[in-house]
Amino acid sequence: MSRVTASAPGKLIVLGEHAVVYGKPAVAIAIDRRIRCTLTPYNETTVNGRSFDPDKHPYLVSMMRRSPGPMRIETTSEIPPGSGLGSSAALSTAFLKALYSSDAADDKRLATDAFLTEYEVQGRASPIDTSASTHGMGIAVNGPENCGEHLWDITMNGNTWSVRDLAIPKMTIVVGYTGIHAPTGPLVEKVRRYRQKCRFADDIIGEIGTVTEEGMTALRKGDLVRLGKLMTDDHKLLSILGVSCDELNKLVDASLRHSYGAKLTGAGGGGSMIALTDEPEKVCGSITSRGGTPFVVRTGEPGAMTEHKN
Repeated sequence: MSRVTASAPGKLIVLGEHAVVYGKPAVAIAIDRRIRCTLTPYNETTVNGRSFDPDKHPYLVSMMRRSPGPMRIETTSEIPPGSGLGSSAALSTAFLKALYSSDAADDKRLATDAFLTEYEVQGRASPIDTSASTHGMGIAVNGPENCGEHLWDITMNGNTWSVRDLAIPKMTIVVGYTGIHAPTGPLVEKVRRYRQKCRFADDIIGEIGTVTEEGMTALRKGDLVRLGKLMTDDHKLLSILGVSCDELNKLVDASLRHSYGAKLTGAGGGGSMIALTDEPEKVCGSITSRGGTPFVVRTGEPGAMTEHKN
């Protein structure tokens, strides 16, 4: 393997997080913030110039099992870790894109192997993040056949996720970052325990699935008013599941006056929320006034790509 640089985008889950772990539908879009990973054969494994510490890099531990030997790993990120914007999926996808660059691995293999890394580290996960980082643009997971071209299926522990390309209209989305690092694994586990103990949690997961299906229809029609309402409904359901927090709720509430709808995105517990809006400056001001860090993201971002090879 020669020196290779690859990148992959972060993502926003517009509808369906947590429920997608249990085979329900979800919608994700790639955003214009990326992680880049450069791999160079070396006599020992280093990460950004430092000795490789397995305890600090569990995702790399998993992926290095696929490596032909030690290497120098260099990463740069435009995505805050634990922000709900898919930083771990983008890292896994970018690393494997660079690692597989010499054998022309297809997108299904890339998305699947990156998902297996997520699953191993987090204990339970869905392939939505890695599929969005791999394919880019927009994807629907477990959506109806008419929502877009079929890309691939991924199966794990009796659940099968069907991933389809999803045409996304031009949208302005403001991300509000709480500044709270919120690892995905513990929150996924929290929902799993709740679901085991209480049948009501299964009902909520089912409702999230219904809201997501309606949201796919709204997207196909370009009905942002309807989509925004469904996003807000989804946030309320996720709050009932116990994965929101006061900081997220404050940012969501502050954004609603100037947006079609708003919700947490990703695992929750901190991280980020998103607002669908035609008034991004006003939403940014509202988020800032409540202690969040806002930024505007573009949709239509390409997926994983090899940027340099020699």
